[in-house]
Amino acid sequence: MDWDDVVDAKILTPLQKTFGTGITYQPAVGAPFQITGIYDKAFFGIDPTTGETIVTTQPTVGVQLSQFVGQPQPLQGDQLLILKTSEQWEVREVHPDGHGAARLMLNVPGQTDV
Repeated sequence: MDWDDVVDAKILTPLQKTFGTGITYQPAVGAPFQITGIYDKAFFGIDPTTGETIVTTQPTVGVQLSQFVGQPQPLQGDQLLILKTSEQWEVREVHPDGHGAARLMLNVPGQTDV
């Protein structure tokens, strides 16, 4: 078992079980499928030019990439439905962490300026 398998089994899976919410994921090409993700309407980030912490209201979803095995990997333009809130979002950016997870930056479907 390599390190990424350990991270997936011992860290990401328990996190998703504890904090994840049901999501219907609709790739741009292909059929929708069910995943869990950690949904957050607020996001703390770092300004790359100053190193200062910033707060934005851009919603994000943290996903476990092993849930996408046999399915298309997350891409810009995919859509998702947060089942608990019935909110529909479009993937603006995909930020993989290099260890089996990714943060999906979200937009209102059709919105391109934010």
